[in-house]
Amino acid sequence: METKYIFITGGVASSLGKGIISASLGKLLQARGYRITIQKFDPYINIDPGTLNPNEHGECYVTADGMETDLDLGHYERFTGIETTRDNSVTTGQIYLSVIERERRGDYLGKTIQVVPHITDEIKRRILLNASKRPLDFVITEIGGTIGDIEGQPYLEAIRQLRWELGPAKALNVHLTYVPYLAAAGELKTKPTQTSVKQLQGLGIQPEVLVLRTEHELSHDLRAKVAHFCNVDVDSVIQSQDLPSIYEVPVNMRNQGLDAIILKKMGLEAGDPPSLGPWRHFLELRTQATQTIHIGLIGKYDLQDAYKSILESIAHAGTYNHRKVKTHFINSEQLTRENVDELLSGLSGMVICPGFGIRGIEGKIIAAEYSRTHDIPTFGICMGMQTMVVEFARNVLGYGDANSTEFAPTSHPVIDMMEAQKNITQMGGTMRLGCYECELVENSRAYQAYGNKTFIRERHRHRYEFNNQYLSAFETAGMKCVGVNPAAHLVEIVEVPTLKWYIGTQFHPEYSSTVLHPHPLFMSFIKACIDGTVEA
Repeated sequence: METKYIFITGGVASSLGKGIISASLGKLLQARGYRITIQKFDPYINIDPGTLNPNEHGECYVTADGMETDLDLGHYERFTGIETTRDNSVTTGQIYLSVIERERRGDYLGKTIQVVPHITDEIKRRILLNASKRPLDFVITEIGGTIGDIEGQPYLEAIRQLRWELGPAKALNVHLTYVPYLAAAGELKTKPTQTSVKQLQGLGIQPEVLVLRTEHELSHDLRAKVAHFCNVDVDSVIQSQDLPSIYEVPVNMRNQGLDAIILKKMGLEAGDPPSLGPWRHFLELRTQATQTIHIGLIGKYDLQDAYKSILESIAHAGTYNHRKVKTHFINSEQLTRENVDELLSGLSGMVICPGFGIRGIEGKIIAAEYSRTHDIPTFGICMGMQTMVVEFARNVLGYGDANSTEFAPTSHPVIDMMEAQKNITQMGGTMRLGCYECELVENSRAYQAYGNKTFIRERHRHRYEFNNQYLSAFETAGMKCVGVNPAAHLVEIVEVPTLKWYIGTQFHPEYSSTVLHPHPLFMSFIKACIDGTVEA
C-alpha cells in the first residue's frame, strides 16, 4: 500500500497533549498491523533542543543514532516500541540551515530564496523523508505549537500543499483543541475550538477529525454543535478527557474509534478494533497494585518534564513489580548536611538525576553519601553517576578536594573531560551522543540485571567521564567498575556490591524503557527498593 500521511495540529493552547494523541494513534495503527512512524516538527529556530533549558522545554531526548530531540519522541518510543532516528525530529533551524547551505553552494542558480516555495519545499521533503528510506504504511507528523504561532505558518502552508498534492485518500488532518469549563457559569465553552478551526480553515486546511481536550464529559449535543460549526462529521469529533494516566489514552481513543474513523476516511477497511491485550495487561497491573514505595528524585530542575523519561521508567518498573510508585522531587540546591536526614529518611530508594553545570552539585554529593552510608538503594544516571564517584573519592578514598573538572580545578580529577571533547568549542550537538556498546563484568549486579548478558548497547549524552587513572584505587576500596566501553575503554557502570543496590551509569537507560518492555536496570532497582522496604 502507498504511504498515507496524518498531520496532528493543535489550537487554543499548547501542552494539550498532541504528542500523546500522536503516540496513541500510532499505537492503535501499529496494533492493526500497519507499519508506522511518528515525527515531530518544531517551529523554534534552535537546531535541536540540546542547548535549551529543561525548565522551559522539558527534557532533551536522545535517539539511538545520536540526535538530541524533543521529549515527545520519548512518548512515541515508549508507546510503540519503535526506535526513532534523527529523521523523526525536525526544527525550523534545521530547515533554514539546509536551505541556506544550498544557497551558498549555488544550488538555486541565482534565484531569490523565499519562504514559499523554498522553505516549504524543504519542509515537504522532510515530511516525506522517512517513507523514502523504508516501507511505511502511515507517517504521523506532529506540528509543535499552535496554529496561531507566527513561526508555525510555513509548516501549515507545507501541509496545505501536500494535502492537495497527495489527495484526500493519502493525507489527513487531525486537529486537537481545548474546550474550557467556566466554573462561574457552570458551562463548557466551544467558542475557542470554533475560532481555532476557523484559523486553520483560513490557512486552507479543513480538519477531517477533531480531538477535544477537556476536564469534563462532553455531551453529544455539544459535540454536534462543534461538528456543525467546524464542518466536521459528528462522529469525527472525539473527546480526550483527562485520565488518571497517559497510558489510558490509547484505550480511550480506541473505544471512540479514532483509528477506525481515520482508516475509513482514507479509503481503508477498519475491520475489528485492536484488542491491545499486552497494553491492557499493563493497565490492569497498574490498577491492581495496592502497595506504594517512595522514590526520591535528586535534581535541580523543579519540573516533572525535565526528568520525564526517568519518571516514566520508574513507573514502568513499579507496575511490573506490582507496586505503585510515589516519586518525591528533592531540589539538590536546597539539600544540606543539616537537612539531609529530614529530606531523605523514609525513602525506599533514590535516583540521582542527570544534568549539567555546577548548580546543585554539592547537594547531589551529600545525597550520594547519605544513601551509601545508610544503604538505601540508589541509581545515579550520567552526572548522577559522576557525583557518586566524586563522593566516594572524597569520603572513602580520602581525596578531600576530589571533583569533576567540569565544576572546579582539583588535584584529584576523578571525573574529567573526554579526550575527544577537549578541542571542541561549540556546544550544540557536540557531546558523546547515541548508542554505544558496553561490556559487563560477569556476576556483577548490573550483569545480573541485564539477564546475564555480556554486551549491551545504551544511549549517551555527556562530555565528561570517569578518569581511568583512578580505576585501581576505586576498585581496591570497593567501588567496582563493572561496565566498560570495549572500544574506548570508558567506564560506563560503577557499583558497590557490598550494598543492597548502589549503581551509577554514565549512559541514560531511561531512554530505552517502554510500556511493554521496561528497562532491566530500573526493574532491578525497583525490586531492590521493595526488598528493602518494610510495608504495612
